[in-house]
Parts: sequence; C-alpha cells; structure tokens
Amino acid sequence: MSSKKQKKTGAESINTRLQLVMKSGKYCLGYRSTLKAIRLGKAKLVLIADNCPALRKSEIEYYAMLGKTGVHHFSGNNNELGTACGKFFRVGCLAITDPGDSDIIRTVEA
Repeated sequence: MSSKKQKKTGAESINTRLQLVMKSGKYCLGYRSTLKAIRLGKAKLVLIADNCPALRKSEIEYYAMLGKTGVHHFSGNNNELGTACGKFFRVGCLAITDPGDSDIIRTVEA
C-alpha cells in the first residue's frame, strides 16, 4: 500500500513541477519540435507519454542518448500529459529547454 501511495505522490510531484515549468520556463510540445530541440542541443529533459507509439518512443530515446539528454516516461497517457501541461489538447511528448523556477531536471534524473 505504501508503494502505491509513494508512486501517487511521485506523479503529483512531477505534475506540480511540470506546471511550474509551464509558467516560468521554456518548452517544446510535440514530436517534431522535440526532435528539433534535441538535435540542436537545447533540450534538457524529454517527457514521453505512456501511450506514445513504440517506434516513435525509441527514436526519441535514441536521439536523447546521442544528445546526452534525460528522458522521463510520464506515467499517464497523452491526454493526462496534456492536462498536466495545462493544455486542452493531447501531448505525446515534450522537451524542456529551460526549467525556469522548477527543479524538475534534478528530481527526475535522481
């Protein structure tokens, strides 16, 4: 039971940090702009939704590995990732280029 509660607070922690990035930081939403940010070396962290297609997910992970960028697999689907970003549309993946006031990069990679 405690592990489920720990996972819940971990997901809430990611969501609150993601909301802070949306307010104070810079980010790229979507597959194509995420790949561009990784290729240019601007991306600090990449978040991928749970239901992202396998080929697309592996391609993003490969580019991120080449660019030494952190990857976090978001525990919800693309609807939930879009909602966590404060958007009214689905978000399959996003790249955080500037975290702003948030410490999301340290907490996710740790």
